[in-house]
Order: sequence, then structure tokens, then C-alpha cells
Amino acid sequence: MASKYSVMLPLGTPAPPFSLTDVVLGRIVTLDDFSGQPGLLVMFICNHCPYVIHVRKTLAKIGKDYVPKDIGIVAISSNDVNNYPDDSPEKLKAMAESLKFNFPVCYDETQEVAKAYRAVCTPDFFLFDKERRLVYRGQLDDSRPGNNKPVDGASLRSAIGAVLTGHTVAVKQKPSVGCSIKWKPDNEPDT
Repeated sequence: MASKYSVMLPLGTPAPPFSLTDVVLGRIVTLDDFSGQPGLLVMFICNHCPYVIHVRKTLAKIGKDYVPKDIGIVAISSNDVNNYPDDSPEKLKAMAESLKFNFPVCYDETQEVAKAYRAVCTPDFFLFDKERRLVYRGQLDDSRPGNNKPVDGASLRSAIGAVLTGHTVAVKQKPSVGCSIKWKPDNEPDT
């Protein structure tokens, strides 16, 4: 499987707005829905990528651990479903329900939200503070499919913990790695 590394959007970047449909509840989810929360985690995921499959139970656990602590979490899939039907809203809904995700999973049909966040791989993680400034972008942890390291979310959990306690998130961050976002023909962004 070909790996792609995240582009490491500059720290301090404001969270780009979005308005997307939650594939489970059918409601519109926007950036403003998370106002007043101490942090917001935006995750670009999909249903078929081996890297996401490798970590998705940990993503569910992160939701269970941090949504009750008032961290906003939203997962977004931006893959081209015409060429990758396993990432259709219906299949995303089935994944979210089977894993009991307690956060919205949204479909970015135009791929404009992925472009705004400069997301390039699945999974790709972006953590914003209460002012919605980027404080963390990078890997979930050191685990990768086949490397036998624990899938514990250590890197992301450390950053979320710092946000919750009002501490500065460590500036040294490792990029996320995964499958490339599956862009529609003639829609791939300039990076």
C-alpha cells in the first residue's frame, strides 16, 4: 500500500469553516456547532483505508474518553465515492454505527473541506484550541499496520490532554501517514 504523509498545516492556523451532513443522523454539522468547547478535533478518515481500519477502534475510544470532557470531535470523509464506493455515506454510516462512534461522521462530497484543511491522507488529524487555532496536526501514535506497535493514540491524547489542562501542546509533532485522499478526477489540490 502506498503511504502519504500529512502536510503539517502551520500551527496557529484558524479552523476553516464547514457545513456537512452527518451520515448517521442526517443533520447538518458546522464549525459553529462546537463553539464554547475547549477544543475541537477534526479527523479525516474513510471506511476502506487499511490505516484507518488499523486505528478505528482507538478513534471510537478517543470519542468515548473525550466527548464527555467537552472536546468537540468530528470525522470527515472526502473520498471520491464514484471510484471508491466503500466510502459512500451509507457505508460510512454502517462503520460509525458498528463502532458506536459518539461524534458526527460527515461526508465532504465536494472535497472543498479537505482542501481547506489541506488534508491529504486518511487518517489526518487536526486539533484546535478554544480560539479555534491549530495546536496539533499529526499522527495518532507510532503504530502503523504491520509494525506491531500499540494502537494507543498516545500522540493525539497528549495533545488533547494539554488542551484540556490549558497547557501548551508540544511543538515537535510527527506527521500522520495513511492512504491518500481519493480525489475526484481533475479535483486534486495543488500542494
